[in-house]
Amino acid sequence: MTSSSSSLCLVATPASTTPSLLEEPTMPPRLNTITVHTSLLFDPQRKSWLPNVSIQVNTQTGAIVRLQHRNTSDLLSPFEPNDIDLRGKFVLPGFVDSHTHIFLRIERPHSQQMRDQSPVERTVRATNHARAALLAGYTTYRDLDTEALGNADANFRDCINRGIIPGPRMFVATEALASSGGYEIRTENKLASGSSLGLSVPRAADTADGVVGVRAAVRRRVGEGADVIKFYGDYRRRTMRFPPDVPGPGGRILFPPERRNPAVLLFTQEEMDAIVAEARMARMPVAAHTGETRTALMAARAGVTSVEHIFEDSEGVMEEMFEEMARQGTIWVPTLMTAEAYYGGQDIFRWCKMAVKRAYDRGVRLAAGGDTGVMNHGLNVREMEIMIEAGIPVEDVLVAGTLTGWHACGGDACGFRFGWWDEGNRADIIALDADPRKDARALRHVSFVMKDSRVWKRNGRPVDMIAATQWPEEDRNTSDDSSDPTDFVPESAVEEA
Repeated sequence: MTSSSSSLCLVATPASTTPSLLEEPTMPPRLNTITVHTSLLFDPQRKSWLPNVSIQVNTQTGAIVRLQHRNTSDLLSPFEPNDIDLRGKFVLPGFVDSHTHIFLRIERPHSQQMRDQSPVERTVRATNHARAALLAGYTTYRDLDTEALGNADANFRDCINRGIIPGPRMFVATEALASSGGYEIRTENKLASGSSLGLSVPRAADTADGVVGVRAAVRRRVGEGADVIKFYGDYRRRTMRFPPDVPGPGGRILFPPERRNPAVLLFTQEEMDAIVAEARMARMPVAAHTGETRTALMAARAGVTSVEHIFEDSEGVMEEMFEEMARQGTIWVPTLMTAEAYYGGQDIFRWCKMAVKRAYDRGVRLAAGGDTGVMNHGLNVREMEIMIEAGIPVEDVLVAGTLTGWHACGGDACGFRFGWWDEGNRADIIALDADPRKDARALRHVSFVMKDSRVWKRNGRPVDMIAATQWPEEDRNTSDDSSDPTDFVPESAVEEA
């Protein structure tokens, strides 16, 4: 296994009458391998499109076995039984969404989902979200907080890993860290703390204060099965000064200030430093929620892996922030889909796109993550579309949606390699019907999806049924009408017995 910084290593096929594209043409069909033939393959390391590459994957390990360059787009021998022909399509590594919330959806305010919806309903909906994301070409999710469901994302991740349900490979945060009163479900129907009157709501974050407290919180997340640590560097925690308007007479604050509920700091620099230091001891990446440039600057100084959002520059430190992020190698996940959902057509959304382009020009690393859940799962590529609309070259946007996503998940520390092509990497392969260099909506047309060498979408159609209990073949077909139905016992029941 080679370093992620190396170039794509291809084995060339000699220009001769070689009867096969594979190394051993005389071998019988390989039952545990699939060869995917492409005519145009995007290489995130080179930021370029490579012609005529065949990818051999192992169905038992779920990994890439071999990458081979062909001298022609034609195949020199008939297909093996397991070969897949993606010639004529635009082939990429599986997409990585670096900021998701698998338990959220767009149709209802997230505070209501956290407060009112049952965990069962939210989990069932999350199952649909995971399938939709996978079929859209997203083979990896970095899921940053369950939003009041504790460590349910770790359990959900395990269900996917055990093959119970289809979905992206998930790296989860369980609960985000926040200081006291920083990130919680706000309601006016609550009296003094500890009172038996008023509405009781689920907790929305793992509350921690002080250097000792935040270190303990990181350790709790590690123990709960988190893959990544997320903390709220700032948030709109002063909401209850001017509560949100509600319908009906007397439901509006008559004269709210212009900045009604700005993001304010939740942690000091020392606390951020401690969070990162403790996470590094566990070899875990750290993501910081940062609505303001000042907060992102502090988080970058602390050494976080990534900063999320950044919607305001009220203190005018954007250039200083870019300089520090470029120096530290901090990844910015701008969640432009969220900005568009909340601020589309407004100056703040135009500022967000301008800021992302300026960050790119300053050498800041970008990863594509839409805060997906604010926009529906399955529509994730809108994040990359907005990046392109902001003026970032298509190839760099594709890197943000693949290779840099792997770095945001922790790189080698996450335990897997994906997002670029190399022997031993996960066999995550997707294909587009249109050229993203020419078609602004090409990323929406994913016709093929393979994750861990298993095909989930082919010719634009899902092929993702999970095996269910069924009658064995010998018990499904019988001409003996007098047979006793109780004689037919499902094979799975016998195994369980």
